[in-house]
Order: sequence, then structure tokens, then C-alpha cells
Amino acid sequence: MFSTVLVANRGEIAVRVIRTLRSLGIRSVAVYSDADEGAPHIAAADVAVRLGPAAASESYLAIDTVIEAAKATGAEAIHPGYGFLSENTAFAAACEAAGIVFVGPPSSAIEAMGDKIRAKQTVAKAGVPVVPGSDGVGLSDADLALAVEQIGFPVLLKPSAGGGGKGMREVHRAGENGRDLADAIASARREARGSFGDDTLLVERLITTPRHIEIQVLADTHGNVVHLGERECSLQRRHQKIVEEAPSPLLTPEQREAMGRAACEAARACGYVGAGTVEFIVGGDRPGEFFFMEMNTRLQVEHPVTEQVYGVDLVEAQLRVAAGEQAPWPAELVPRGHAVEVRVYAEDPASGFLPTGGRILALREPVGQPGVRVDSGIAEGGVVGSDYDPMLSKIIAYGPDRAEALRRLDAALGETVLLGLGTNIGFLRALLADPDVRTGNLDTGLVGRRLDALTGQDLPADVVGVATGLALLDLEPSGPVTDPFDIPGGWRVGEAAWTTRRLVVAGHDPVEVRSRGRAGDAELSVDGGEPFRTSTRPAGTGVTHSQGGVTREYAVARDESGVHWIGRDGLAWAVREQEALEAAAEEAAAGAGGPVLSPMPGTVTVVEVTEGQQVTAGQTLVVVEAMKMEHVLTAPVDGTVRELRARPGGTVAKDAVLLVVQTGTEGDTGGDTDGS
Repeated sequence: MFSTVLVANRGEIAVRVIRTLRSLGIRSVAVYSDADEGAPHIAAADVAVRLGPAAASESYLAIDTVIEAAKATGAEAIHPGYGFLSENTAFAAACEAAGIVFVGPPSSAIEAMGDKIRAKQTVAKAGVPVVPGSDGVGLSDADLALAVEQIGFPVLLKPSAGGGGKGMREVHRAGENGRDLADAIASARREARGSFGDDTLLVERLITTPRHIEIQVLADTHGNVVHLGERECSLQRRHQKIVEEAPSPLLTPEQREAMGRAACEAARACGYVGAGTVEFIVGGDRPGEFFFMEMNTRLQVEHPVTEQVYGVDLVEAQLRVAAGEQAPWPAELVPRGHAVEVRVYAEDPASGFLPTGGRILALREPVGQPGVRVDSGIAEGGVVGSDYDPMLSKIIAYGPDRAEALRRLDAALGETVLLGLGTNIGFLRALLADPDVRTGNLDTGLVGRRLDALTGQDLPADVVGVATGLALLDLEPSGPVTDPFDIPGGWRVGEAAWTTRRLVVAGHDPVEVRSRGRAGDAELSVDGGEPFRTSTRPAGTGVTHSQGGVTREYAVARDESGVHWIGRDGLAWAVREQEALEAAAEEAAAGAGGPVLSPMPGTVTVVEVTEGQQVTAGQTLVVVEAMKMEHVLTAPVDGTVRELRARPGGTVAKDAVLLVVQTGTEGDTGGDTDGS
């Protein structure tokens, strides 16, 4: 076994790999970029080495720099985690050339399975069923259009390189003059090029109401290959998994064994070594019919559910295989119980899962709860930026059966506190409560169909009450009140003074609140409704709030801009007071054009318009990319482009003004013609 291993990754997977290294008595080396200075994975390791600036290309993807870090620290092996260099054939080859063990498959297997076109050809020869689709390489846009014509709509465009749903596009019709298909191809190529440096695409028949089921395999250097059952990964958004479980509620033992045999054959077909995952697509109405999608030649994000059910540490198995051990797994691999995992993302589900960001002001994770495991890479005070993937942590619950695992997971999410940036925790709780999810009636389109219902919750009345109570607490003096006739924000002798506030809660319409009294004993009226009594008092790091006969504790925090964050039951709300002039300007701009704002912190990748250009409502203006996710901004109304500030390659903050669409054509001077 190795004495020192470098972990070429960051975040929760780096922390998780280091945990196993520590349990085996192996010295761990962490690497980090400037954006991750002080991150939890650095503190978890025995040694940490700076790689470079925040940009992944200059740090986590810099092969020579990572190899030098391994040499400098005496690392005999490198564990790549997932993402970054984990499926990079050049990196695997560089490790071999440097005499360092790459904890993963040989570069030949990565190459064979990393190219989806070649992977389909390889496994098909081994008798594994594949989805009908294009089988050529280097297809032009015209070639792809011809393949679509031969396959028939609907189809799925996929990058040949990479994974994680990046660059995938569903196309259900050609559209007028083939524009729907052409636009989808252009967008898929652009995102694939940005994510993987390769814009090669393939096209497959889109299987409707599909279920995504994958098989975990382990293979050693002595020719032994086994599988550890399946994981159901059908709950997805933007073709990316958000909830995974093992075993699948769909498969019978016979179906599990058939898919397991096919996965092992796929692994043998490419000379696989280590831990890998063979992904299949299964028709929900025909579970006996499955098709190979791709093979991930690395550890999967969702590997913990397999570990919980099979009692196997997959990272330890990877290390032992890499060290040359024969069949370093239990002789009998039998699943027991059920495990479900959710991915906690910095994103806004109500806005199409756009990435968010900010400083983590308060954090409490459900560590230590019965049957609950937390794999996390964040810490209170840390900053979540737009440089990397928005996944923050994973919460995994295990139980003797699926129902208990789901109950434990929901309770764990309810105990989680994460304030300072938008997350998907509340959305995950709503999703887990969905009747079809509870009964296991899943498919990859479920989230998309239910999105409005899952994200359309009204603003709770108690949150308005707490926000008002926090505003009143801000007005109260820190010491004793010396003038009983002049209590800030409160009562005066002979009169009851009302104060009006307009509260803005992200994702909801503004609320007008009238209040009188002090925080501990206040009277509130919301949007002209009947007054009611509330009481808000400090309690530890949060507050205790009473309203409508119910008293409970809330987590609270305040950011540098004065926004109050309120948390309960795993949910979080960002509340600020809106000034009257700001409100009037907002109302005046509604329906009359105005500024086009960046919905997320990120990088401008495309600017489709020039200063002074006439645009129509719905026309593409700018494309912003963050955390490998594109967002297309369109014109809100017909008008003229003014104050164009967006520049290709430029970084922008959330809510930054990119341009202004002015209604009408008066005063059009033509403006710049080169967009610079």
C-alpha cells in the first residue's frame, strides 16, 4: 500500500478521499487554487500545495503543475476524484511517465470509454445493447441533421467528450427552416467546447419517460470483474442528477443480474481496472429492455449509496486495486437495506436552477443523526464563487427499507441550516414529498413536469413576521432605554405610531408591512390585512419568534449589504427593505423595457447585439456562463439596445446591468457596429 497519496481535486470529494486515506494510515496531500485558500479539504489533509489562480485551467487542470506537486511531496499515487482530470487520458499518461500511480483505469480504457461514439462501438461488439443513433465521428452540422432525419424526432444531442449533462440538448422538432435543430446544435457545441475543449457531438433517439439506472463495477489488475448492484438516478434537472438511490425501486433481482452481467462485459471489453460505472437507460414501461448510455471511468458522485448498501468503501477498493491487490472486495456482495442521496447545490430552482453564490454566513449540517452521512466541502465563512461546479455537499440517509431511508433524509434536510446564498434544499424536500417519488414511480422528466409545483410555494406569513422583528431589533439600542417616552420603533405615551416597510424576499412579490411596538411585543399588518401580534427575541445565534399561537426558533444572519437571511426547516429566505424610490423605479420599468441584468455571477460568452441595434421581444441578446452552465438572456420587449456593457469574456456579478433595452426607436444613432 502507498505511504503518500495526492488528491487532485477540491470540495467534498477531496475531503471524502482524504477521510479514507486517514483511516488507512496513508499520508494525504491536498492541492488548492487561490479561490480555495482556507477550504476544508486543505485542513483535512496532512500537506497542502498551492497550484495557482482560481481558473481551473491554471490550477486543478494544470497537469504539469499537479505532477510537480506530487513529486515535491513524495506522493506515490494520485487520486483524481471526479471531474477535473479524473477522465483525462493525458493526465493518466503523465502520471505513468512520472512513475506515479494513477488511481483509476489505464489511459486506454479512459480513451475507449471517454469518447461516447467509440464507447458505443466497443460495448456493442461485446453484445451490450445500445441506443439507436449516429455512429460516425467528427459529424458536421449537416451530418447531424441528416442523422436526425434518419432516426426521427425526438432526439438527444450529446457531446462525445465529457459528461454530467453538460452540452446535452433535447430536440423535439426541426422548427421553422430547421432553426430549432440548428440552434440546439450550436448551443450544444458551444457548451461542450467550453466544458471539455471538444465540440464533437453525437445524436441518439430520445427515449420518452426514461429511467436512468447505472451499475457499479470493480475490476482488478488480475482479470477479476464484479458489480455492486445498481443505483437509480432518474431524478434529474438539466440532465444532471440531484437524487440517487440504491437499490432501484424498479428492478427485480433477475433484471439486476442481467444488467450487472452486461456492465461487467462492458468493463471487460475495454480492459477496465478500478471502480467504474456503466450507465443504462431503461424505458419505465419496459424495464426488461435496457440500453447502454456511457461508462464513467471514475468514481461517481453518488457512490455513497452503494457503499451504504453493500458495506464497501469504494475509495479503499480503488487504492487497493491501484496497489496491485487481487480482488480487494468481500467474497460475497449482498445488498442490505436502502440508501438515498441528495446533492446540495448553490442554485435557484425557481429560476431554472441558475447558479448562485456568496459567503456562507451560517452553517449547520446534520452530522451525527442516526442513519445519516454527510459528505461536505464547505465551512461557515467560506465563499462560494462561480469558478467551479455549484455542488456544495451531499446528504445520504440509510434505512432497512426505502420508506425509512426517505424519512431520515427528509429529517436531515429539515435540520440543515445554510444561510448566505440560495440553495436547493427546500426544493429537495418538496421533491422527496412528491407522491410519485415516495412510491418510486420515477423518470428523468419528472422534475421538469413538476417544477412549477415544486418551486411555487407562497411566502410564509411567519417569515414576514420574523423579518419585521429583525428590522425592529436593529432599531433597538444595545443598552437600556433611558427615555421611556421615546422608544425606537415602539410606543409613545398617548399614541401608537405605525411604521411602514416594504420587504422584498427573493423569488416573491414585495410585501408591505405596517408595524408598531418593539420586537418583543409588536403589532403587524401585512398588505393592508388585519393586524396581529408577534414577538421576536434573540436566542443564541438566531431568534425565537411567536406568531399565531406558535413559537419556534429561527436561524438568522445578516450579510454586508444589510440583507437578512432567515432559515427554518432547511429552507432559507433572503429579505431586504426596499426604498420607496427604488420601488417606484421598478414599477415604472415594468413592461417598458429597461435594464437587462445578469441572473447569476459568471462570464459573458456571447454578445449577439450591438449598441443601437433594433431588437424584438424574445430575441437573444447575451449568453452568460457560470459553473459550466449557460443562460441565454433575451429582449423583454421590442426596442433599441442602449448602454451595452457586456463584453465576450468579461466577468459579471449577479444583477449586473449588461445592457438596456429602450422602447421605441427615437434618437437611434446606429451606435457601434463592431459590438466593442
